[in-house]
Amino acid sequence: MASKPPKSDPVQDAPQVAEPKRAAAGLPAIGHTLRIAQQQMGVKRTALTLLSVNQKDGFDCPGCAWPEPEHRHKAEFCENGAKAVAEEATLRRVTPEFFAAHPVADLAGRSGYWLGQQGRLTHPMYLPEGGTHYEPVTWERAFDIIGEEIAALASPDEAVFYTSGRTSNEAAFLYQLFAREFGTNNLPDCSNMCHESSGSALSETIGIGKGSVLLEDLYQADLIIVAGQNPGTNHPRMLSALEKAKDNGARIISVNPLPEAGLERFKNPQTPQGMVKGAALTDLFLQIRIGGDQALFRLLNKLILETDGAVDEAFVREHTHGYEEFAEAARAADRDETLTATGLTREDIDKALRMVLASKRTIVCWAMGLTQHKHSVPTIREVVNFLLLRGNIGRPGAGVCPVRGHSNVQGDRTMGIFERPAPAFLDALEKEFGFAPPREHGYDVVRAIRALRDGEAKVFFAMGGNFVSASPDTDVTEAAMRRARLTVHVSTKLNRSHAVTGARALILPTLGRTERDLQGSGEQFVTVEDSMGMVHASRGRLEPASRHLLSEPAIVSRLARRVLGENSRTPWEEFEKDYATIRERIARVIPGFEDFNARVARPGGFALPHAPRDERRFPTATGKANFTAAPVEYPRLPEGRLLLQTLRSHDQYNTTIYGLDDRYRGIRGGRRVVLVNPEDARALKVADGSYVDLVSEWKDGVERRAPGFRVVHYPTARGCAAAYYPETNVLVPLDATADTSNTPASKSVVVRLEQSATD
Repeated sequence: MASKPPKSDPVQDAPQVAEPKRAAAGLPAIGHTLRIAQQQMGVKRTALTLLSVNQKDGFDCPGCAWPEPEHRHKAEFCENGAKAVAEEATLRRVTPEFFAAHPVADLAGRSGYWLGQQGRLTHPMYLPEGGTHYEPVTWERAFDIIGEEIAALASPDEAVFYTSGRTSNEAAFLYQLFAREFGTNNLPDCSNMCHESSGSALSETIGIGKGSVLLEDLYQADLIIVAGQNPGTNHPRMLSALEKAKDNGARIISVNPLPEAGLERFKNPQTPQGMVKGAALTDLFLQIRIGGDQALFRLLNKLILETDGAVDEAFVREHTHGYEEFAEAARAADRDETLTATGLTREDIDKALRMVLASKRTIVCWAMGLTQHKHSVPTIREVVNFLLLRGNIGRPGAGVCPVRGHSNVQGDRTMGIFERPAPAFLDALEKEFGFAPPREHGYDVVRAIRALRDGEAKVFFAMGGNFVSASPDTDVTEAAMRRARLTVHVSTKLNRSHAVTGARALILPTLGRTERDLQGSGEQFVTVEDSMGMVHASRGRLEPASRHLLSEPAIVSRLARRVLGENSRTPWEEFEKDYATIRERIARVIPGFEDFNARVARPGGFALPHAPRDERRFPTATGKANFTAAPVEYPRLPEGRLLLQTLRSHDQYNTTIYGLDDRYRGIRGGRRVVLVNPEDARALKVADGSYVDLVSEWKDGVERRAPGFRVVHYPTARGCAAAYYPETNVLVPLDATADTSNTPASKSVVVRLEQSATD
């Protein structure tokens, strides 16, 4: 039987700390999964729902974007995926009566955990100007309110249309189509805050801003390097793929400032042996200093160049450009300086080099640990240099593997959710729909916040997500949102963004992935694209949480009809009634989606074309894969300071907090903890269990403070610390971003520790 939501916020003043775990998954993961699922859904609904997750005739997990294998288990989900499904398929409800009992000021004082635990939204809700409570509103009136505010804008560019990675391909295509027909490219999305650096680096170097490997390539690799990623928490099904790769003879190098249980040993819950013993995954752990990854790959590249016969000269000659300039820079790299930047030893580097040279097929996987630094784009370019040197792009078992976080974040970008669209994409839109899309670039996330802060944007519309909690510089972001005339959030559940509003605000409740979608032409399905470019269908099975919900495509279609009116020749009503008609248009606009409806009807879907992987063809400006020769950068740390990375707990998915524990790191009952190396703690005179304020330091001189964090002595890299977001987003300056990509530099924040007033 499902349990009721908490009435009050749990006390988090005294988190309990034990030794970190040395293995992931196994029986504890099964127990935790079933407990959470039953609390939210009850026994019968748990079985009905979880057995449909990631099945070919089921629905795509609303969690991470890791691909599914061809042959699937009956339980093709992980612990955190089950949590995501349970919270969406929950029996708990947030009704108009809830909002009547809780003024917005009360909601603003609650934790993200408490808000999320209240359940599914059931009605459109409206906060009038000067109001204290959200009140129910009809869908027609909600669209009228949006239409009124948009009509009052001096320019379409005063509106911002944000997208979360949960949005389906069909909804995303309609959303960008509406925004551009309205007249703006202000289409920031969650990619701006995560893998924008990957897209920027890969587009320049190999000609496409996506990974170049399929799941089968991992099984064929000789060497897999996992850098700046914690798959045990963030992409747990990846552990099964790494286990299979190990069984096939692969070796694994883990590169991370913290040891992570999932990469040490994986207890596969699908097999008896896995449950009992598990499989050791990492062969070599390189405990890198935060921000030292570019230096690591530059040093490895220098040593490869110095090794006779190590460079794939035929590949370099035939398929690459810029080799001589790169090689000159790599050979000139100072070995001691680059080693210092990494925080590693010569022995570490020598071991890694031997493994690299022994491998004929190498894959490098990475996530936020590489993408959220000032020098992230040069870092990922250096990873590409590393792979190009030995011909490891465009052959089976080799390539680049940026691991995307949210289930359709890559698909949304493919559908045109991008503030800097390619001219060819806009040309195709114009040809298909008969209007002239705007050509001027729009706002990304950081620029959108600045525009709201400065009064240059007045309407903020979010298709999913929790923008306020996901964004950097929390105080600045919240103040910016409160300057808006209207904030609108299309959501399934309550989150903090609903409590940080413009003068007027709307919450528009939508269907989840788990729910049946009935429209005028019958039952619909949507499609998603995973982290490796596989496109497949997703069909919900459950009855909607409320009869007042609309699907995302329906919301966009009705919004477009209200805002654009009779001047639009786009068949918005037809799109709402039958999603196949949306896919027909996608097929005519976006390369790789030809015959979309027929191909996606096949079980498992289809792979999008990828020229570097499929043909060793590189659609760059030079027509070849580009070596680059950027100077090596790494964060310099003032005396008495630490370099902080923000990260997730195991009871967390992006900004969604499922619980207050971080089981693998030994933390229970609280989230305001900071992990500090014991030697650094002694030097700074901070005892384990003491409480400190985290104060970030940046060139603008503004004090950004996160108070009341319990110090946990933890085996981090020297000089480095870690704490959970979104609690520490307040420390990340809005203007501290990656060069080129403009991604917030959330993984390298200089902080000092001050004794807390609560200690």
